[in-house]
Amino acid sequence: MTNAAARFERAKTVAFEINAHLPPDYQAELLGEQLRVDRDRLVLVVGGAGYIGSVLCGDLLAKGYRVRNLDLVVYNNGVCVAPWLGHPNYQFMGGDLADEATFVKALDGVTDVVLLAGLVGDPVTKNFPDAAARINDEGHSAMLRLLAGKGLNRVVFVSTCSNYGLIQGDQLADEDFELSPLSLYAKSKVRVEQTLLGGRGKVDYTPVVLRFATAFGLSPRMRFDLTVSEFTRAMALGEDLLVFDAHTWRPYCHVRDFAELIRRAIEAPAERVAFEVFNAGRDVNNKTKQMIVDAILTQLPEAKVRYQEHGSDPRNYRVDFTKVKERLHFVPKWTVEDGVAELIDALKQGLYRDIAQPTSFHGNWEPQV
Repeated sequence: MTNAAARFERAKTVAFEINAHLPPDYQAELLGEQLRVDRDRLVLVVGGAGYIGSVLCGDLLAKGYRVRNLDLVVYNNGVCVAPWLGHPNYQFMGGDLADEATFVKALDGVTDVVLLAGLVGDPVTKNFPDAAARINDEGHSAMLRLLAGKGLNRVVFVSTCSNYGLIQGDQLADEDFELSPLSLYAKSKVRVEQTLLGGRGKVDYTPVVLRFATAFGLSPRMRFDLTVSEFTRAMALGEDLLVFDAHTWRPYCHVRDFAELIRRAIEAPAERVAFEVFNAGRDVNNKTKQMIVDAILTQLPEAKVRYQEHGSDPRNYRVDFTKVKERLHFVPKWTVEDGVAELIDALKQGLYRDIAQPTSFHGNWEPQV
């Protein structure tokens, strides 16, 4: 089979097999997009050893993509790349995204880039502001400067719904809602978004921004500093759980659904995603902390919980996910209740009983930066 014939078969696989569940007219658009690109895809995942990235790399490999993972493994999480080492379509590069020579090397031969890396979350950026500035601001600015002229197809930037900050009343934040970032983390995400979206007519690739809800779900690099996993583990193991501001709202989404959406953003027709922002999540997973506790109590009725008002995190927002559903036909499969059941089952099998070792492996607490 010639290279051209192989690429045509691959295009059909992406459109009609990998995305067989999507509407036929959209599948036809997908086929046209794959034929337009007409290259063997090599996806650079910056941050591919993290909570979401390690799931994404596995998903991309399973779908026939070649993957290069650039990660500094600052949370003792190098073991998360072990399952893929030796895979013919996988390459791991241990390195700093903020180092220009390293990033230029990582870009060699790449067709698509996913920007996941950084110091992720409000607490860690507050506790390590200098490192956050170097990585999340200076490092990302340097990466963006180096993307142009590399023959890239798609650049997917993973941002956050935390950009919406504090929303009063029953309003739902769509992608045009006013941004009000409250933390160093969210402010840096907004700055990167603005740089990417301001590149129209100046760059030769197609950027797309995904504003992620708060993640949950099992991952090779499991985190227990996020609401669903933290609450579920503590209640399942009989630990003391103190819930601050139980009435506050957040959107949630499973890491596997995030991985699927990133892949779908890479595959999508350029005219559907170019310079666009998408909230990433599902309406039914807009939850208060109390709703999450109640979902856990349904499965663990004997668990003990205490409540307190006026915690240190004022964020409160609900998000509208209509656009990603209509434009990309994306609806997450996992509910918060599904994720709670998944984690409880894992805990019953003896997993995750000691999350103190290795240090910071199970949460973004103390990065080695």
